[in-house]
Amino acid sequence: MRTYLLIITLLFSSIVSSQKFLDPPKLDIEDLKLTSYAKNTSEPAEVLYKSYHYYITEGDLHLDVISRVKIYKKDDAKKFLEEEIYTYMGKNNNIEKVTSLKVNTYNLENGKIATTTVDKNSKYQSKENKNYSVTKFAFENVKDGSIVEYKYSVLSPFLYVIPRVMVEDVAPIRYFEYVFDAPKHFGYNINYKGTLNPQKRDVSEKVLYGTEARTYRFAYKDIAAYKDEKYVNNIDNYRTSIRAELNSTDFPITSNGAYNTGISGGFKSYGISWSDIRKQLYEDENFGDELKRTNLVKEILPEDIKSIKDKKERAAAVLKFAQNKYKWNGEYGAFTDKGIKQLIATNSGNSAEINLMLILLMRSAGLDAEPVLLSTIGRGLLTSYSPSIAMLNYVIAFIDFDGKPVLYDATSKMTTPNLIRPAALNYFGFVMTKTDAKQINILCPEKSVTYLTVDAKLNADGTFEGNFSDRDTMLYAMMNSESYDKDKETYQKESYKERYKFPYTNIKSGTTEKGDFQTSFDFDSDSFVDGIGGKLVFNPLLFLYNKSHEFDQTEERRSPIELYTGYDKIKKVTITLPDGYVFENVPKSKKFRTEDNAIQYVYKVTQEGNKLTVETTTTVEDPVYPKEYYPAFKQIFDNITKLEGQVVTAVKK
Repeated sequence: MRTYLLIITLLFSSIVSSQKFLDPPKLDIEDLKLTSYAKNTSEPAEVLYKSYHYYITEGDLHLDVISRVKIYKKDDAKKFLEEEIYTYMGKNNNIEKVTSLKVNTYNLENGKIATTTVDKNSKYQSKENKNYSVTKFAFENVKDGSIVEYKYSVLSPFLYVIPRVMVEDVAPIRYFEYVFDAPKHFGYNINYKGTLNPQKRDVSEKVLYGTEARTYRFAYKDIAAYKDEKYVNNIDNYRTSIRAELNSTDFPITSNGAYNTGISGGFKSYGISWSDIRKQLYEDENFGDELKRTNLVKEILPEDIKSIKDKKERAAAVLKFAQNKYKWNGEYGAFTDKGIKQLIATNSGNSAEINLMLILLMRSAGLDAEPVLLSTIGRGLLTSYSPSIAMLNYVIAFIDFDGKPVLYDATSKMTTPNLIRPAALNYFGFVMTKTDAKQINILCPEKSVTYLTVDAKLNADGTFEGNFSDRDTMLYAMMNSESYDKDKETYQKESYKERYKFPYTNIKSGTTEKGDFQTSFDFDSDSFVDGIGGKLVFNPLLFLYNKSHEFDQTEERRSPIELYTGYDKIKKVTITLPDGYVFENVPKSKKFRTEDNAIQYVYKVTQEGNKLTVETTTTVEDPVYPKEYYPAFKQIFDNITKLEGQVVTAVKK
C-alpha cells in the first residue's frame, strides 16, 4: 500500500468535542431571541453553523454546503444577505452543476418560528465569463434578528483541485467544519494555511460510500471575526483556509480507469513539485507547444529592433513593439485560449498569449527570454511547500542580464522593464525553463513618486486663486492611467470631485511625454481662510491638509502592510500674499523617521518676501512591511497629521 502525502502546516489540538461531524444542530428558537452578539455588541452578524462536505463517488466530486447566519444589524450585514455560487465550465461539456439549492429566512413571530422561503424566481444564474457561471440569490423578509440559511450541492467532474475553503470570516463563527472524503485510490495533499487550530480533527481510513476511503475532518468552535484591514491586497491570504489537491492515483492496472474518470490504471503522480509542474507545462499544447511556434514570429519584428546592439535596449524595444501591436483582452491565464496564431491574426489575446508572444519575439531578437509563471493577487499566494498548477494564472517574460533579472509584461502599454501589472505583484513566481523551475521575487523594485503641487495667490478679501497639479510616476502612473482610460468621468469624479468640494475649472488628465500621469486644474475659493480680528488665518497646505489618515486601526494588526510599491509623496504649496500683507506665526521646519529609516518625513518651510513655500515629503521605502510595523506607521502618521495641522496668519502692515 502506497503512502500519500498530507501537508498540514501546524499542530492540531486534540480537544474532544461533543459535536458530531456533518450533524447540523436544529434551529434553536433561543437564537432567534438574541438581539446582539454577546462578546461584541457591535458585530452585525454571527455565523451559527457552516459546513463544507466534499466527497468523491463514481468518479464525480460532490460538495454539500450548509450555512446558517444570525443577523443582528441588517444594514451592516449585506455580505451575508446576497450570495454567489461560482461553478466552473470546462471543455468538452465538462461543467459543474448546482443542485438542491434551498434558501430560507427565519423570524420570530408571536413567539413562534416563521419561515420565508426564497422563491425560485429570486434565484438566478448568470454567465460571468467563458469559464465560470455564477448562481446568485438574495434572502427575503430579512429583519434585525432574523436567521438566514442556505443549503446547496455541487456536482463536479473536476477531481484534481478541490476549491479552497475559507475558515475565518468577517463575522464570528460559532461552529464550522470541513470534511473531505476520497477513495484510497486517490492521493491528495491537504494544504492547511493559517494560524487557527481546529478543536476536533479526524484524519483516518474507513469504509465510506461502499469503498475504502481516506477522510479529512476538521471542526472549529467560537472563531473570532477576522475583519478586513486597510492596506492588504488580498486578506484571504492570511485567513485560515483549507484546500485539497490531487497528487497521485493508484488504480488496479486491469481496471482500465475507474469510475469513468479517464484516469489510467497503475500509479500515476500529478505535479507534487514545482519541477513536476514545469514538466506538465511544457507538455501542454496550450503552453509548451506554443513556445515552439518560432516560425510564426520570424518575420514580425522590424530589423531596426533586431539590430540594436545593447541587449537591454533591444529587450525594451521588443516590449514596446509588442505593447503597441497587441492588446490584452482582460482575461488572465497561464495557458493560451485561442493560441499565438490567432493572436497574430486578431492582435488581441489573453495574458498568456500576449506574454508568450513577447517571449517568442524576444527570442527571435536573439534574447534569452524565459516564462515566469505566477498567481495574481486575486487568485491568492503561491506556496513553495504545496505546488499547484491550478493556482497559476499569469505569465510574464524574464531575462537574466549577467545575474541581474529583469521582468517584462506586455499586457499594458504603461509597463516598462521591471514594472509589471499591479495584479501580478504577488510576492514571487517561478521561472520555468525547459530544464528547471526557479523561484524569484515578484515585487515592485522601484519607488513611485507622487507630486502634489499648488501655486496659490491670497486676495485681500480672503479668497484664494491658483492652480494645482497631481503627478505620479512608475507604478502609480500606470494604475491611474489605466483607471482613467477605463472610465474618464468616473476617475475624475472619484479622485477629485468627491475629494475637493471647492470650485475648480479646466481639469485635465493624461500621460506626459516621460510616461508620468498628471491631472491639473485651476481653482478659486473662499473656503480656506478664517478672518479673525482683521487677520487672515489659514493652513499653508490649503486643501492638501488631511485631518485624518488611514493607519487608524485600533485593534491588533493581523496582516502585513501591503502597499504595492514603496513611495515618496511630495506636497509643495507656494502662497503669494497681496501687496501690503506680511506673514505671522510661520511654522518651523521639522523632520522625523523610524530608527531604520523605513519611514521618513520632512516638513520644510521657506519664505522669500511675500511668498511662503511649505514642502512636505513622506517616504515609505518598501512595498511590504510585517504586521509588527503597524504601530510605527500609526505613530508617524499621527505626528504627520498633527504637524500639518499648523496654521499661518497674514496681516496687513
